Amino acid sequence: MRILSLLLLTLFIGTGCSSQKKADMTSTQIEYSAVSRGLFKKIIVENKTVSVTNGRNAQAVEKKIDDAKWKQIVTEFSKVNLENIPNLKAPTEKRFYDGAAIGNLKITQNQKTYETKGFDNGFPPKEIEKLVNLLVDFAKE
Repeated sequence: MRILSLLLLTLFIGTGCSSQKKADMTSTQIEYSAVSRGLFKKIIVENKTVSVTNGRNAQAVEKKIDDAKWKQIVTEFSKVNLENIPNLKAPTEKRFYDGAAIGNLKITQNQKTYETKGFDNGFPPKEIEKLVNLLVDFAKE
């Protein structure tokens, strides 16, 4: 009976902690960059604010994220397995012959950084595709 009680307690604690990590975006910074010889784009999302830089010498433009868009970002972020980010495989390889800029997603949460290997801008790994597309939308506005 003790073992069963201990097992249930461990399960409840573990479930509670994992749901808190996914919902807590206050100490999280998400950065997407796309770089090539002729392109430089950096998008940083943190605390319902987005900063967009279009060009190596350009000034970053910062603005607030509306609640609906923020909810979408939080939802897609909660689906991402942070520990698996460095292992994601790019679906295409156009960046190897200058066919696409090199895209990169970097997430910093609780002072720990998770970063993808380079992938083709516009063709992110499937596991992070929706999140990356939400970030890229900010550069289009």
